[in-house]
Amino acid sequence: MRRRPATTVALYAAAVVVGLFAVAPFAWMLLTSLKPDGEILRRTPALWTAHPQFHRYTDVMHAGFARALRNSVIVASGTTVAGVAVAALAGYALARFDLPLRRYLLLMVMAVQMFPLVVLLIPLFVVMKALGLLDSWLGLVIAYLSFTTPLAVWLLRSFFETIPRDLEEAAMTDGATRFAAMVRVIFPLAGPGLAATAIFSFIAAWNEFLFALTFLKKESLRTLPVALSAFVGQEQADWGLIMAASVLFTVPVVLFFLAVHRRLTTGMVAGSVTG
Repeated sequence: MRRRPATTVALYAAAVVVGLFAVAPFAWMLLTSLKPDGEILRRTPALWTAHPQFHRYTDVMHAGFARALRNSVIVASGTTVAGVAVAALAGYALARFDLPLRRYLLLMVMAVQMFPLVVLLIPLFVVMKALGLLDSWLGLVIAYLSFTTPLAVWLLRSFFETIPRDLEEAAMTDGATRFAAMVRVIFPLAGPGLAATAIFSFIAAWNEFLFALTFLKKESLRTLPVALSAFVGQEQADWGLIMAASVLFTVPVVLFFLAVHRRLTTGMVAGSVTG
């Protein structure tokens, strides 16, 4: 069915409005990071400044932000890889195997997701202290898995259930083991689900503040959210540095999304061709 020109124009206009609405906060944050302090605190804000302050970005990096960036990349990447791997296997098992009390297992998985993070803080702290995992990236990754994995399992289980069983049964008929059929047939077709789960896990670990503040006491191990809070003092805040740090905080997430988002469409195309 061919669209009318007016409908096409309206759709593009709506897409532009939504895009501008989404980009506007980041653009304002970027512009604010370049303004002198006097223009930031001015009653009537200006869109642009004649005297951009690019030195704030070097000041942020010299203040230990580069080290915190490395720490966040390590922790978020570890959480994403481990979380997606565990969730993929658990989601596949819940979707394909007739497990006893499977419905109640699913309810337990979602029930864990309903708990606020502050409720898990003290029990996890006691466990990490007993295992000697405080002040370590491994301990923080394990703590992050406690709130990223349950929803990831639920998401991937839903994706696996949409893939016909005939595909993996055909692969096993040709001599493949169930694990090989799962890795070579099911996982490629579940590309959109794996990509969505990876994006969710990465962003959740990247933005987390409470666990990082509690479990990491060494300054050399602190992540970006904790490092960003250091720019806010008890009596005043350097908004220029905060905005510059926030821009650097946002860029890796955008790059990760751009690197992963292709799987959101290529997996659908592969599924339609294979089916």
